[in-house]
Amino acid sequence: MKKTPFHVSRRSFISQSSKATLALGIGSTMVGSSFLAACGSPGEKEQKITLSTGFEQTPLGYDYTSLEPNIDAMTMEIHYTKHAAAYAKNLGEAVSEEGVDASKPLEDVLMNISKYSTKMRNNGGGHYNHELYWKIMKPNAGGKPEGVLAEAINSSFGSFEAFVEQFETAGKTRFGSGWAWLVLDKSNKLAVGSTPNQDNPLMDVSEFQGIPLMGIDVWEHAYYLNYTSDRAGYISNWWNVINWDLVSERYEALV
Repeated sequence: MKKTPFHVSRRSFISQSSKATLALGIGSTMVGSSFLAACGSPGEKEQKITLSTGFEQTPLGYDYTSLEPNIDAMTMEIHYTKHAAAYAKNLGEAVSEEGVDASKPLEDVLMNISKYSTKMRNNGGGHYNHELYWKIMKPNAGGKPEGVLAEAINSSFGSFEAFVEQFETAGKTRFGSGWAWLVLDKSNKLAVGSTPNQDNPLMDVSEFQGIPLMGIDVWEHAYYLNYTSDRAGYISNWWNVINWDLVSERYEALV
């Protein structure tokens, strides 16, 4: 029998290769492996508390009123005690149902989320995203980053102002609900992007992958009581509450 030649176009090859790389996820890269090693077990060391995330909701590090006028107290209380608390509760159920080892960091599950249920994906992502969101905000914060993170931002985006513009665009143009992120990507460079719903760049199913350094919640429940439909205004004011010290710690622990 005569064999039919099989020809693969360059475009098709690149497309399939990209899909294969995406399927492997950030966890299969040197950056991802280093990140998991730095995470260790939740609560193991002070530095690792910065990086690793447990499966239970941690206490908020400030009062609900502390981020006003940028984020109002009622939004903070509802967001933390209702929305975020529900993700933590439902994640606990998924962990029990699917036999997950909760002594390991949540990041390990997220990097392999394709192996788990939709319930794990939605609630594991929701819990992780909010735990990071609370930590990278604090009262009387804002300004600009300093040191090696500032240098990396200038190197990656040209200037801090250019980074802010790109980050805000990612948040404003995210269709529907989701998050905008600053990450350390697979090539060990800073990148900005967004994810839908409660997905995040750690997930092996995400089209935008990397190690999250900071992320903003652009679901309407994060801002609607104060800003109504003005998502752009919420994002613009959010710079006033960013804890650049913690974002810098996350970056410096990985490079």
